[in-house]
Amino acid sequence: MLKTRIIPCLDVKDGRVVKGVRFEGLRDAGDPVEAAKVYDAAGADELCFLDITASREARGTLLDIVSRTAEACFMPLTVGGGVRTVEDVRALLLAGADKVAINTSAVKDPDLVARAAEKFGAQCIVVAIDAKRVSGPGEPAAWEIFTHGGRDPTGIDAVAFARLVAEKGAGELLVTSMDKDGTRSGYDLALTRAISDAVHVPVIASGGVGGLDDLVAGVAEGGASAVLAASIFHFGQASVAEAKAHMAAAGLAMRLDGTASSARAPL
Repeated sequence: MLKTRIIPCLDVKDGRVVKGVRFEGLRDAGDPVEAAKVYDAAGADELCFLDITASREARGTLLDIVSRTAEACFMPLTVGGGVRTVEDVRALLLAGADKVAINTSAVKDPDLVARAAEKFGAQCIVVAIDAKRVSGPGEPAAWEIFTHGGRDPTGIDAVAFARLVAEKGAGELLVTSMDKDGTRSGYDLALTRAISDAVHVPVIASGGVGGLDDLVAGVAEGGASAVLAASIFHFGQASVAEAKAHMAAAGLAMRLDGTASSARAPL
């Protein structure tokens, strides 16, 4: 049985980890390299590092921070933000990323996913999907893709887009609910389940974790292969070890070896 992964997420703006609510009201949460060291020591299965303003500011990801983070950590590192070309993917992999997340550029040019997967392997390519519910009460559930850090609506159906990029060669999908992001009210389980059921690749649930039961629900109800969280870890509500133990107690297969510390480590 494949084990469920716990993935802390570092959203970075101007060289600092930040966290907001529904992609707004960002507050400082520490230095990204120091944060990465904390999570590496705590036994996180992977780390997700997203430069959240790179696409909006039309620049590349901060390679120096990526390089220093990769040098300091042994856990796999997924990096995204401002990835527009196959050469951008190459630069991030050379800087030390294990996987590269593509968001805005995948929406503009889904064939970029195919080109990157062909060049570097599907296992390196993650497509990040930021989606907001657009269906009303009593209507069939529907979600729309947003780009540029959640600023720009696209009119594209999230589930249809997930199918498309999986077919193009994405090895994994990072699905973030914009409605739930930072609210600590739990994942959008309907969104996570709809995409998990629609594709053959692993799905990472993201957006809205408020407690350890939400992590369990992301897998048990949402069908996710991995769960991503930020606030509960960044601000000391729970440790990675506590999260893994709670999920294992709920019957989920977890990698418990190497979870070095149960201490909470606010940044």
